[in-house]
Amino acid sequence: MADSSGTAKTAESRARGIRATGRRRKGPTRRRRALTITLCTLTSAALLGGAGLGYVYFKLNGNLKGVDINAALGHDRPKNIDDGSMNILVMGSDSRAGKNGEYGKDEGGARSDTAMIVHVYKGHKKASVVSVPRDTMIKRPDCAKDGKSVPGAQRAMFNTAFEVGGPACAVKTVESISDVRMDHFVEVDFTGFKKLIDALGGVDITTSKAIDDDHSHLHLQPGKHNLNGEQSLGLVRTRHGVPGGDGSDLGRIQLQQAFIKALMNQVKNVGVLTNPTKLYDIADTATKAITTDSELNSVSELTGLAKSLGNIGSENIDMVTLPVTYDPANPDRVVPLTKKSEQVWDALRVDKEIPKSAVKGSAGDQGGTDKYVK
Repeated sequence: MADSSGTAKTAESRARGIRATGRRRKGPTRRRRALTITLCTLTSAALLGGAGLGYVYFKLNGNLKGVDINAALGHDRPKNIDDGSMNILVMGSDSRAGKNGEYGKDEGGARSDTAMIVHVYKGHKKASVVSVPRDTMIKRPDCAKDGKSVPGAQRAMFNTAFEVGGPACAVKTVESISDVRMDHFVEVDFTGFKKLIDALGGVDITTSKAIDDDHSHLHLQPGKHNLNGEQSLGLVRTRHGVPGGDGSDLGRIQLQQAFIKALMNQVKNVGVLTNPTKLYDIADTATKAITTDSELNSVSELTGLAKSLGNIGSENIDMVTLPVTYDPANPDRVVPLTKKSEQVWDALRVDKEIPKSAVKGSAGDQGGTDKYVK
């Protein structure tokens, strides 16, 4: 990707036909388009919106919203490593404004209910996803929003960065704790997520235990289910209704990761490629549902990213949670395990797989809720 001064990719990248957003010359296959709605539940919404829909280019382009992250953050950022890999910060917004008010009181702001760093390895055949618990206590950097300075904090919940400074502050915070540069940003809210799942015709999952959570309005008996948008949102938000879970954000993250893989495995058989009307409906819904960085804020750029990532299936994605432990000062919060977290970030910086030792013993991978959903 070009950095904020517009520097282009190297000759090696150009020789492979990959642009800043990862575009390749070879046309998309069924499997490639499948990934465009499945890299993760949120990123997927963006990508399908750009896949093979030139005849409605201007309509879909008008749906998209973009944020110029590079202009907001300037040059004081981690090094832009030009090795063919890519990092995408994917966030789910928990704003209660407008139609999202049914999920809680609108207090005038939005926090990041879900945050995932998607690292696509050189060659674009596999990826790692690092989920950051929203309740992680971190040092938040100084930010700005609407032209006003927002002071940082020595000890703040991770998800407050999005609340006080929007997407640019969220990216700056991730980069400050990881020293890994984010190439792209994608955000979707509750309503957009629901509409996308409904447009897809739901998602098939199998539960081995009952899920019963009044907080997220989700009640499922053991067995096979086709979840609609409301139920899918309930599943990725539930913390209280899964046996074996600890009622924390950590258990919810494991459910989110299990749901994403179920979505990836199903999308190949949705049949949108032979149904132009359905494909358009999904693309229209997806492009209305998201906010991206300005470099992805067009159908053509999303198409390029979709083509680039099309060789990645669910079996080629490693999903982990940032290594954390419960905060001694507040058991409802978590703090990063410094050495183990650094193993994660070190791996991404040099485009290597995350070592198993990095997550061993972390509270983030002990919730056990993932085994109840597939």
